[in-house]
Amino acid sequence: MGKGITQEQVNAAADALVTAGERPTVEKIRAQLGTGSPNTVLRMLETWRGALAERLHQVLSLPDVPAEVGQAFTECWRLAIAHANSAAQASLAQERNALLATQTSLMQERKVYENAVAAAQELAQGADQAREIAETRLVDVQRLVEQQAGQLTELLQQRDGLQQRADQLADSLEKHKSVAATEREAQVAHIRAIEDRAHAEIDRAREETKSLQAALRQKERDALTLAARLESVVVSTRAAENLASEYGARAKALEQQLGRMDGLSAALLAAQKSLHAATQRETALRGKLDDLTLAAKKPTTGKRKARVASAAS
Repeated sequence: MGKGITQEQVNAAADALVTAGERPTVEKIRAQLGTGSPNTVLRMLETWRGALAERLHQVLSLPDVPAEVGQAFTECWRLAIAHANSAAQASLAQERNALLATQTSLMQERKVYENAVAAAQELAQGADQAREIAETRLVDVQRLVEQQAGQLTELLQQRDGLQQRADQLADSLEKHKSVAATEREAQVAHIRAIEDRAHAEIDRAREETKSLQAALRQKERDALTLAARLESVVVSTRAAENLASEYGARAKALEQQLGRMDGLSAALLAAQKSLHAATQRETALRGKLDDLTLAAKKPTTGKRKARVASAAS
């Protein structure tokens, strides 16, 4: 039953519709009242129609109405009641059909609603499961975020430490570069000084070699002159020539060695030692030649000649 609807309200609405010349129906009464379910209005409308017949019977039984008028009035009301019953039956059939259609529509809507409710329940159940899974994942994600935040903090600390270490290494590298540049400049200056000294020693060695070559040529000339003078002493002269030839070969070898000298101090020292040895041999040879010269100028005996030959050999 609709909220606030009563039989009196339905009776008054039906009477108003009859007074207005309209046939009372469920829809018109509901429209006039603004509320009420179709089943409730239909039941109350049937009650009103039953009460309407009783009221008509009371009107027909009035004692003050003449018999002919009463009969005519009765016939009119009978016809009206018959017509009203016929119209009521037709209206009732229509209303019943409408009610059945409404019930069918409501049942279909109920089924649709039930299906929608079942689907919504399934969706709600799935949503609950998804929510539980999401909450679990959210907890895991929060835990992972906290772990990553800790790792990030640790990595930031490591980065700061590495940055500080890199700055220290950069400063140390700059210092080492400065020291290395200074040492390199000192080494370059030292190497240049060594090269300058080596070039000076090479030039001096070349000058000494030229002097030695000139002295050797002079000594060769002296040896030839001495050989010419000592032609009488055949054995001594031959020995002197052999010695002079050997000395010349050694002198040429020394010149070749000096010519191949590449500027190293060690080669220069070796050349100086060789020249010193050659000078000593030259001094010894000069002594022998002087002895031979004295021996050639003085009268000699057989023993003297033998001693000269022995000295020459």
